[in-house]
Amino acid sequence: MTGRLYLLIGFLLALLLIASGCTTLSIGDVSYSAGNLSIPIAGSGTPVNTGVQVRVYKLDEFEQHELLTTGITSTLKGTENTVEIPLRLDPGRYKIYVYLTTNGQREAAVIRDITV
Repeated sequence: MTGRLYLLIGFLLALLLIASGCTTLSIGDVSYSAGNLSIPIAGSGTPVNTGVQVRVYKLDEFEQHELLTTGITSTLKGTENTVEIPLRLDPGRYKIYVYLTTNGQREAAVIRDITV
């Protein structure tokens, strides 16, 4: 009886791992240049429409102030994609929150610090 119980527990844990946040999308290092925020996104290679939401916070000593929230919809086609979001950032330090959604579900999220 204990062998079956361990097998059942193992199966349920494996099922939980499969269903808990496994994603085919990941976000690389975010950078800023020439008025564009560049967001590298690794995908599965299968075309997918993805929402890319960005929240930008200005870092000032020990505080952060939200500057803006923006987003676009992008079609990711390959395994390596770069999404460009036009925005103007003054010189300074920023915290960038990036969220990817597909079919209304969050696929990936990261927080990156950048200096302009």
